[in-house]
Amino acid sequence: MAQAENPARERILARIRAATRSVAPAQRAPASKAIFAPVADPLERFRAECSANATECIVAETPAERDRRLADLLAEIPEGEIFAQDSPTVRKAISLAGRPRIRWSSEGAASESSQAGVTLAEAVVAQTGSVLISTACGGRAGSLVPPVHIVLAHAGQLTPDWPGAMEMLRRRGTLAECSSLSLITGPSRTADIEKILVLGAHGPRRLVVLFSRQRE
Repeated sequence: MAQAENPARERILARIRAATRSVAPAQRAPASKAIFAPVADPLERFRAECSANATECIVAETPAERDRRLADLLAEIPEGEIFAQDSPTVRKAISLAGRPRIRWSSEGAASESSQAGVTLAEAVVAQTGSVLISTACGGRAGSLVPPVHIVLAHAGQLTPDWPGAMEMLRRRGTLAECSSLSLITGPSRTADIEKILVLGAHGPRRLVVLFSRQRE
């Protein structure tokens, strides 16, 4: 009775039984080839990838010039709270901006009223135009909640590829100290609806990397 009510089931099972009687031909492994183009000039590659990812990359010659560029950038941000990683580097840079309302990461996580977040990079990956940040920036909210995310970086953090970045963090002890790392490649985006690209869907709609050619 069951077979008469559901003949499709028996046909499917018959095909499965027939298929299991024969040995499938061995599959040849595809020839390995490089996924990414070689990185000849890490900084130029990083800038090119940032452009492709809709990331704003601003290169300064020195950390002092980078800090001045940060002040100019924050002057464009609407009035309101600025969330900032509590570190000597960020405090020095923020002091030039003259913003009255700064919420430091030591005071708690970024709030929904934050107009921008300023954090430090742990590493910068030239191959994909990505930045690595850690929980040292005040938790994940600092890079997700504000509509604008500003990352301060320098030449000593620039690596050609992802394995190089991880090795750098391993040597510095960052991997052992931090509970999580975030690899950020461009502002938040989605094209789920009608294949229309929308920025800021699940996080900042604007990502700015302020990069100093000099190490710190």
